[in-house]
Amino acid sequence: MDNGSVFPNRRTVLKTAGMGVAGAAGLPLLSPSAGTAAQPAPGSLLPAPPRQVEPLLDRAKVDNALKRLDEFIQDAMESTGLPGVAVAVVYRDEVVYAKGFGVREVGKPERITPDTVFQVASVSKPLASTVVAGVVGQQVIEWTDPVMEHNKNFAFHDGYVTRNATFADLMSHRSGLRTSSGDLLEDLGFDRAYILSHLNQQPLDTFRASYNYSNFGFTEAGQAAADAMKTTWEDLAEEILFRQLGMSASSYRLSDFEETKNKARLHVPLGNKEWAAKYRRAPDAEAPAGGASSSVRDLAQWLRLQLGNGTYEGKPVIDSAALQTTHVPHAFSGPASAPAARSRFYGLGWNVSYDDQARVQLGHSGAFNLGAATAVSMLPGEQLAIVALTNGRPQGIPEAINADFMDTAQHGRPTVDWLTFISGIFKQQDEAGKPEVDYTKVPANPSPAKPNRAYSGTYDNSYYGPLLVFEEGGKLAMRMGPAGSPTTFPLTHFDGDTFSFESIGENGNGLAGAIFAAAIGGSSPSVTLDFYNRTGLGTFTR
Repeated sequence: MDNGSVFPNRRTVLKTAGMGVAGAAGLPLLSPSAGTAAQPAPGSLLPAPPRQVEPLLDRAKVDNALKRLDEFIQDAMESTGLPGVAVAVVYRDEVVYAKGFGVREVGKPERITPDTVFQVASVSKPLASTVVAGVVGQQVIEWTDPVMEHNKNFAFHDGYVTRNATFADLMSHRSGLRTSSGDLLEDLGFDRAYILSHLNQQPLDTFRASYNYSNFGFTEAGQAAADAMKTTWEDLAEEILFRQLGMSASSYRLSDFEETKNKARLHVPLGNKEWAAKYRRAPDAEAPAGGASSSVRDLAQWLRLQLGNGTYEGKPVIDSAALQTTHVPHAFSGPASAPAARSRFYGLGWNVSYDDQARVQLGHSGAFNLGAATAVSMLPGEQLAIVALTNGRPQGIPEAINADFMDTAQHGRPTVDWLTFISGIFKQQDEAGKPEVDYTKVPANPSPAKPNRAYSGTYDNSYYGPLLVFEEGGKLAMRMGPAGSPTTFPLTHFDGDTFSFESIGENGNGLAGAIFAAAIGGSSPSVTLDFYNRTGLGTFTR
């Protein structure tokens, strides 16, 4: 056999057959060495399929979309009463738009500007994956490293998952950890160390074959990257990203946000287009996943870095290969429901999808039910990106701003009523999040409760810690949470041995139930809090 033969061996042939036509087009043997294939003369053929779609937009099309932005934002604010918005657009490494609208806080005159700092909620995730890509680029860690190699205390409910879960697994939400895991501990005020050390009690779905959006799974990856660098997460983000890009208004510390004078307060809707600044959101425990604060001026610099494949102002900042790994699908977030339908994917801190022209779309939303909604969208092949930050509870407004802009850039005008469409999705999600039992509807003839002493006492729970039920002013109350700052919940009789209490925090959804077990020897042996029992961990034993 001629050792110089150019024919592939059997293994290569089989691998190519398994890849199919689309996969084969990406092989080095078949693809042009760089960029896209040269356009063929009429009637001729390309030497290979193009590696990416040629840009379809130009400055005139982008400018046309920019002209509509002000009007769309103002109309959205007028129709909803939303207090404030800030938006920035980047095109071909230039910040072509950066504006603020409305006020930082209702009832006060201070206006939103491009430098106003917002809590960005889950837009923290693509920021965080950029930071971790920086650590990967320094060859301190690999995306495929098991996390426990860098954090010896890391543990999940299953030993195999504990030993094998990688940074990529955790940052693409495919570890099996369920969506709410750890979130309710955060609402009670527990810190990051406590929450991460108790995730091993949470049940898991199938490792690498399930998708569950998990704040604290993602946080664990960010924390492990900081551990590998022997620093804190907050300092790591400052060193790797914020300082390099001059993002002086950006931080992963709540204290930095609260000390900023030009900041947007959180708002919730009261109805009839009225909003109120009622809550404070403290996301330090989940900082990599939701604790960043920033301005659109700062985030525009980060988008320049993203669109520049890790280069900023001509200087390499983040390794391009490590950053590109964050932009590709790692998990099915929404598998196709029919042969001709499209699947949706999650990369590392990014939602990944493909449009009608087969161009990759990257994006992420951020949401605090206590009063913030944010969104970022990118078309990397077009070198176009937009970020929208708002100081109001999620109603789909920043997502609609981004979608309307991208739609207009591509089609000359919007093809969908984006605000109506997306706000409808958010309303459906709100309906789905309501409690299974409506504790506001007390039975007409409820069974009487036992004497208060039958329920009073201390109950233990290995996940949430102790629960104290006590009598106060002739009525029952319960106390739980961190020893230094527990939360007291008044209890209201509902029916028999069931009482209701008001759920709290980011995940609060109204009245919940405290269901005491039938008394034994005059005392109830246990109580189940249905709001805290989403994954079966909400029973407290006397």
